[in-house]
Parts: sequence; structure tokens; C-alpha cells
Amino acid sequence: MENLHKLKEEYKKKYADKKLVFGEGDENTTVLLVGEAPGGEEEKLGRPFVGKAGKNLDEFITLAGLERKDLYITNVVKYRPTKLSPKTGKPVNRTPDSKEIEDFKPLLKEEISSVNPKVVVTLGNVPLKAVTDNNKITIGDCHGSVLECNGIKIFPLYHPASIIYNRSLADTYKEDVLKLKEYLNK
Repeated sequence: MENLHKLKEEYKKKYADKKLVFGEGDENTTVLLVGEAPGGEEEKLGRPFVGKAGKNLDEFITLAGLERKDLYITNVVKYRPTKLSPKTGKPVNRTPDSKEIEDFKPLLKEEISSVNPKVVVTLGNVPLKAVTDNNKITIGDCHGSVLECNGIKIFPLYHPASIIYNRSLADTYKEDVLKLKEYLNK
């Protein structure tokens, strides 16, 4: 954990102009969850997955027979990527770009190494590609199954926000979470 704490300090200096949201939770967990990047609510509160997607995530954590306090939850990019809304002129969330993802990969890899979980659960395409170092892989191809990459077990799930925008994914997401529960109980 010492390396992780040093690395966090380096990122705080490098991104002194941004509000960083670092991972949190049980550093001795068997399950590490990785999202894309913080949203507005996460940025405001300084914690990952506390907005609308976080509420969905909490429901699915419960469905999987887990408790949030027993998990480590982080994001690939540690600050909120934004663009200006053409309608309101205010900042809105956007997908992190490849430079942002590459900049934060060393920190993500150190988090995974330090926590050393039984399984890394990726939430959406951005974390799946970042953890596997494979830009061709997609969540649609491998959600709900166990992958192994560089000695790490990875369980890809759709991002919890995806069911906010696409209700038809709700059943698939639920089935995948139950598969995760089954995998963890083996």
C-alpha cells in the first residue's frame, strides 16, 4: 500500500487543478470494482459511485450478496471528464479520452496490485479495455463471464448507468450479477 499512497500523492501534484476522486473501501477485499470516471455527484462528494449510477450499483451489490464496505471501488480516470453542453453551456460528463485513460493507468494498475483481489469487476467498456490493455475488446462480447489477463481474473459487467439509459439491459445486468455471485461463492 505504500507504493499506492506515494503514487496518489504524485497524481495530486500533477493534477492540482482538478478534484481527484480516488478509490475507496476494503484494501483486503476479494472484489475490486472499476468504473470509468467520477460524475458530478462523485466530484462534489469526493467518493466513487455515489450518484444515480451508484444507487444502481448498490442494488446490484446487494443482489450479489455483497456489502459496499467489504469492496474496493475505484475508477480508471480519477477526475470528472467534462464537455460543455450545447443546450445549457454548463459542464456535462463525457467519456474519458485515450490520453486521460493512459495517464491514469499506472495508478489503476497499482491499485489492483496493492489490493490483490480474487476478481476485478469492470463496469463498462472503458475499465474493461484499461484493465485488459486491449482496445478491441467490448463489454457486449464478454459481459457476465470470467476472463484472465496478466494473472488477473476479470468479470466484466455493463456500467450501472447503462440501465438508466437503456432499460432493456436491466435483465441482462441482473443475470450477470447473479453469475458473479455464483462465481464468488465457488
